[in-house]
Amino acid sequence: MAREEAEHGYPQHWEADVLLRDGGTARIRPITADDADRLVEFYEQVSDQSKYFRFFAPYPHLSDKDVRRFTHHDYVNRVGLALVVRDRFIATVRYDRIDKAGMPSTTGTDAEVAFLVQDAHQGRGIASALLEHIAAVAQERGIRRFTAEVLPENRKMVKVFTDAGYTQRRSFADGVVHLEFDLEPTAASLAVMRAREHRAEARSVQRLLTPRSIAVIGVSRNPQSVGRALLRDIRAGFDGPVYAVNRTVEPGTELDGVPTHRSVLDIRGPVDLAVIAVPESAVPAVVAECGAHGVRGLVVVTAGYAETGPDGRDRQRELVRQARAAGMRVVGPNAFGLINTDPEHRLNASLAPVLPGRGPFGVFCQSGAIGVALLEAAHRRGLGISSFASVGNRADVSGNDLLQYWEEDAATGVVLLYFESFGNPRKFTRIARRLAAAKPVVVLKGARHTGSLPPGHAVQPAATRLRDATVDALFQQAGVIRVDTITELFDTGELLAGQPLPAGNKVAVVGNSDSLGLLTYDTCLGTGLRPRTPVDLTTGASGENFRIALDTALSDPQVDAVIAVAIPPIGVLGGPESAPEQVEDAPEIAQALLDAAERGRELGKPLLLAHLALPALVARLRAGGVPAYPAPERAVHALADAVRYAKWRRRSAEAEQTARVPELDGVDESAARALVEQALGSREAVAARLQSGGARVTLPDPDAAALLGHYGIQVSPTLAAPDENSAVKAAATLGYPVALKATAEHLRHRPDLGSVRLDLTSEAELRRAHRELDALLGGAAQAELVVQRLAPRGVDTVIGAAVDPAVGTILSFGLAGAPAELLGDVAHRLVPATDRDVAELIREVRAAPLLFGWRGAEAVDTGALEELLLRVSRLVDDLPEIASVDLEPVVVAPHGLTALGARVRIAPLPVRTDLGPRAMSTL
Repeated sequence: MAREEAEHGYPQHWEADVLLRDGGTARIRPITADDADRLVEFYEQVSDQSKYFRFFAPYPHLSDKDVRRFTHHDYVNRVGLALVVRDRFIATVRYDRIDKAGMPSTTGTDAEVAFLVQDAHQGRGIASALLEHIAAVAQERGIRRFTAEVLPENRKMVKVFTDAGYTQRRSFADGVVHLEFDLEPTAASLAVMRAREHRAEARSVQRLLTPRSIAVIGVSRNPQSVGRALLRDIRAGFDGPVYAVNRTVEPGTELDGVPTHRSVLDIRGPVDLAVIAVPESAVPAVVAECGAHGVRGLVVVTAGYAETGPDGRDRQRELVRQARAAGMRVVGPNAFGLINTDPEHRLNASLAPVLPGRGPFGVFCQSGAIGVALLEAAHRRGLGISSFASVGNRADVSGNDLLQYWEEDAATGVVLLYFESFGNPRKFTRIARRLAAAKPVVVLKGARHTGSLPPGHAVQPAATRLRDATVDALFQQAGVIRVDTITELFDTGELLAGQPLPAGNKVAVVGNSDSLGLLTYDTCLGTGLRPRTPVDLTTGASGENFRIALDTALSDPQVDAVIAVAIPPIGVLGGPESAPEQVEDAPEIAQALLDAAERGRELGKPLLLAHLALPALVARLRAGGVPAYPAPERAVHALADAVRYAKWRRRSAEAEQTARVPELDGVDESAARALVEQALGSREAVAARLQSGGARVTLPDPDAAALLGHYGIQVSPTLAAPDENSAVKAAATLGYPVALKATAEHLRHRPDLGSVRLDLTSEAELRRAHRELDALLGGAAQAELVVQRLAPRGVDTVIGAAVDPAVGTILSFGLAGAPAELLGDVAHRLVPATDRDVAELIREVRAAPLLFGWRGAEAVDTGALEELLLRVSRLVDDLPEIASVDLEPVVVAPHGLTALGARVRIAPLPVRTDLGPRAMSTL
């Protein structure tokens, strides 16, 4: 025992903060010998019935022997975990390793598991969270199956096990339910875990946005201070009790009509939300008092944390740890605040100078300055919000939490996000994809370029190196709409909030300005829309003329959306008799547009307006949900975003029913895995791990070809040609015609340097080519010349797959040469790719027409190309040790294809944090 404890010391990495079903926080950690008093106190708070369910007999007290047994563990064969809030146990779980006969063991792969949860905390999802963590711990220690014995009356515990999603077996004997379940995660167990995560995170945000009482801590006597501004803003709309806290005031003092306390502990009533605006040095004491008082959540406006450097980051982590241990979530630090416009729960716990009204937009941002700009833009445009969060350093509550909440929030119809970094890109993709299937998600991302991560942001190390092309792929696959400016964020959001999604990209343009119509038409063509010839009603068109033309366009089955264009009617614009309001308004046209919009909603066709010099028209239309833009390009870009999003929604829904990852012939996963494991154990791999920059190892070409061959991917063989005679012998082996090419690193894939000779049909031609390259490239040995059988003519393409530590493995496709290298014409998908994914992938690049018979050329075998992409996807998905695969070039002919070059890099198995038990970020 002593040896095992020394070998397996306290497992710090098992500690985790978790969210419970009701949105509260707690900490899970291993039980130690120092927890004897906590365990006894905890047990005394458990009801006799719960004790009976745990021990199958009356068990009022723990003996000294029991206490020792339940607090002394070797962390291998016997493990106990506790769920802790405010340094008190509220639940425990333990496992004991057993053999097949059910006896204690040090080598068995089974373990018996048992829980105990205080009655006051039952129903909060505690046992489910503990089961996830104890299962992960057991797997780490070589345990593959849990067994449990539960009394039939203990229905709650039976439900915990049966609802977990693990593969299980159940039997009943001697009045006891016997359960066995394998610990290997299944699709069902992951789905259960993520559903629970969703509910808990959504509930935790709801608690922050709907407090019943609020304390503002740090309310100064100075009316211009941040604390006083927060107090005034909160009181302006909040209906519940509001308390002010200032350590230096005399008892009974009022500030802005609010009684002031020296400490939150002096407040007699409950406090759900505390808004903290005290100096950074005073925050720890304030947080401790909030925890002791039972506060549920904190908005920390105070700055001076991770944005100031490493010491500040340590203080930030301690702030979060301290708050979570007391059951509180943290918005911030360095936060701008929260807003909820729900009339039943109105809240403005922010520093916003203007406050938009009620509306369908859920708004999230990281930057306070951008938060001000977003709120001002919404207010100026007359757009309302459902809720708003600007979370500063995002140390705890993040955009992912808000997405979980907005998915459930009926008042939120469109989600608008501004962020500069991802805390957890994998999780964002998963949540955003699910949300976007029901509600549009529009994103403006700052800090596009690597290295421009704002100070203070809590992110995974890998996420700081997230390439913008990867972000694009992530957004595209998740159905997220990406825009480039704040103006576009609201332009697109307003259209999606007020109009139906278009069924296609065919657009009618109708209006009273030929020039404006032509500008709209041209912009449509440039954004991938298919506009019809504009219908010009002339500048003298009346409201009735608009009504007839719009109804005709909407009724046309070949029209999916209508853009109306309008300028002030002739005779109004600038005329000496015209009044100012007439110049800026066209009420008859507005009514015609509003009536047409109702007709469009019935038909599922959006209607929007591009106008010039009619600002008063905008307010009339907005009341009826018709977006109006003061420039045609803004209207067209918003519509193009809606068309792409609608197309993604349709394809996503279809893919749920039809897309699949097909079974592939010729796959030998075990042989491929053995090759990879052997390569990782090689001397070169061991040496690489000691090198700066990581442990990736490039497989020798024969090993790479063998590995790919195990997945049915054939690479055309090459034979070394250091001299003429070797080249001739190689050609005789491979068969003419052949190619002679250089493979040295500085010449690889550089035919522009003259390093390749093709279509060599005889020995004489081969010898002459060898002499030429030998002279041109400084020697055959230095150029590493090889001979390869000539592939059938076709289109040269590039296929790749590479692990991005932040998001997973990404499959890439492009056409070889200038399209991919110079123009960046490469498409991406996350692995595993479905048959629909790869079909879309090859059609997504701008140069795709070359594959389908451009200018009369014969179309190439795209079916073979899709199968090759599926095989590469399967390979890297099955073997996560593969860091990258590059096939270049892959020549796709009218019948079949040939991979002429391959490079494979491997690395030790990366850690997947998204498959483990639920745990809150500790960045």
